[in-house]
Amino acid sequence: MYEDYNPSSRTSTSSSNSSQGYPVTNDTGDVPTAVRNLLLSTKQLQQALSQWSLGQFTETQVSDIYVQVGTDFNSTIQAFAQHRIDLSEIYSVPKELRDVLEQCLAEDPSPEVLASFMPDIRRVLVMLLRGLQSKQNAWRTRNRVPPPPRPSQASATPVYDYR
Repeated sequence: MYEDYNPSSRTSTSSSNSSQGYPVTNDTGDVPTAVRNLLLSTKQLQQALSQWSLGQFTETQVSDIYVQVGTDFNSTIQAFAQHRIDLSEIYSVPKELRDVLEQCLAEDPSPEVLASFMPDIRRVLVMLLRGLQSKQNAWRTRNRVPPPPRPSQASATPVYDYR
């Protein structure tokens, strides 16, 4: 159902990203866009899981979004690699996420089932986010890019707690 991550695979993601409404870039070294797309697809996966738990999404629909997460993950790895920044410490994320999703989706959909698997899903996503954050800091330092400004409380977008 799910593909393993292969860091040596170099597939283009432009057509899949554009069909998902994500900005398309031909610059494989565009770290901010790659990270943004990956974060958007992980958010979409969490939303799909919520809908699956209510019987509004099928296992196949969730699986398709997981594949998009994998595609965006590969693009992110490639973008950082263009700047000679290694992300090998998060190579296990797609497999770990797949393992949890397969267990979850093997159950009958319900909010209780999803709640029982969310701690493991969050653990994997937190590992991904922390790995990306540390490497984004390295990328900013290497490329002399200042960190993005913090949004004010009044205009802040929702912050998701991945603890």
